[in-house]
Amino acid sequence: MVSKKALQKEDYSVNSCRETKTLAHYHLIADLFEYPGQQYPEKVCKVKTLLDESHPKAAVELERFLKLLPVESVLTMQALFSRTFDVQAITTLDVGYVLFGDDYKRGELLSNLNREHADANNDCGKELSDHLPNLLRLIALSKDQEMIEELVQEILAPAFRSMRNEFIPECIEKKNKSYKKHYKTLIEMPVTQFEVNTLYQHAVNALYKVLEQDFELLERVPLVHGSDFLQSIDRENEIEDAAGTT
Repeated sequence: MVSKKALQKEDYSVNSCRETKTLAHYHLIADLFEYPGQQYPEKVCKVKTLLDESHPKAAVELERFLKLLPVESVLTMQALFSRTFDVQAITTLDVGYVLFGDDYKRGELLSNLNREHADANNDCGKELSDHLPNLLRLIALSKDQEMIEELVQEILAPAFRSMRNEFIPECIEKKNKSYKKHYKTLIEMPVTQFEVNTLYQHAVNALYKVLEQDFELLERVPLVHGSDFLQSIDRENEIEDAAGTT
């Protein structure tokens, strides 16, 4: 994914369960990370039912997500999604940005992923090729087991380890200070309860546990080098400020 040559010496063992099981469940799991609409709670419940049967540890995390989800208000669900992933975000669903920020390596990753999506006939829609739902659907559609293993081990697993850290209260506070410094105002969270405002951490944790069960995740220093999300947004803000003064 980053470089085929760089991975030739890696000995990835393919979990035996994937030799007999389909990975089609990732197509359904992708719905967790789509912008919520009226049917979003129903979609989450479908994923929960699936995980209850096949991935019980992940189902526990998704149960926590469902308990916190404000199902009575589509607008609140949408605001929570936007505040988590889009506007003055806690983190981002663009996995390449999580790993590389605006480094040129993200461009290389996007180029490689574009080819993989095309080979699998996976329509990325209006989002970039490293957008998380697109990657999950790529796992479900692709027949290239070597590519899938590389995608999970080198891209998704390290990205999710970084994303989980972004929900730590201290990290959120630092990002909020950065946003307030740049934008002069901080968009309020949709609700007052911290647990609800950070409920998507449970969706992230659920997906990570699915990956843990389906793949033998390698706990090691990844080939890619992580990019701190706060450092990335600080750098973007500085560039915007400099452009505004010229």
